[in-house]
Amino acid sequence: MGNPVEREQLKSDLILPWLIVGMMLTMLAAYIIICHTLDGQIRQPLPEAQRVLIRTVLYAVAIVTFPLTNLIRHIQLRLNQTMPFSRTTQGAANEAKRRYLLTVIVSMSMIEAVGVFGLVMFVLGDGFNTLHIFTGLSALGLFLYRPKADEYSAIIAAIAAQHHE
Repeated sequence: MGNPVEREQLKSDLILPWLIVGMMLTMLAAYIIICHTLDGQIRQPLPEAQRVLIRTVLYAVAIVTFPLTNLIRHIQLRLNQTMPFSRTTQGAANEAKRRYLLTVIVSMSMIEAVGVFGLVMFVLGDGFNTLHIFTGLSALGLFLYRPKADEYSAIIAAIAAQHHE
C-alpha cells in the first residue's frame, strides 16, 4: 500500500473514523464550555465525603479503562483480520472499512466515558480541576486510540488474502 493512489484511498476511507474522533473532541470541549458557562446553575453539591468516595471510584475506573480499551482494541483488530469473510458482502475493502469503523467507535466510546466522569463530578460539586483532569485524560485517550492507516491497511490486506484463498 505504498503508491500515492492507495494512500489517498486509505485517507478517504478513514474520513468517517476521523469524524467520530472529531465529534468526541467536540463533546469534550462542550463539557468544559457548559461547565464554565453554567457554573452555578448545574451544580448539585453532595457532601464532601460522598464526593471523595465517588471521585476515587471514578479515578480507579478511569485508570482501568485505558488498559482495558487497549486490550479490547487489540482483540478487535485481530478479529477484524481473522474473522471469516463472506463473499456475499460488497467486497474486501468495504468489509474492512465496516470492521475498522466499529473498532474505532468502541475505542472512542470507552475513552469518552472518562470525560463524562469529569462532567458528572462537576455537577456533583467538584471544582474545575477535576473536570479538566478527566477531560484531559479523555483527550489523551482519543489521541492514543485514534484511527491509524497502518492498522486499517493490515485489515484490508488480511481480508483480501482470505478472499483470494
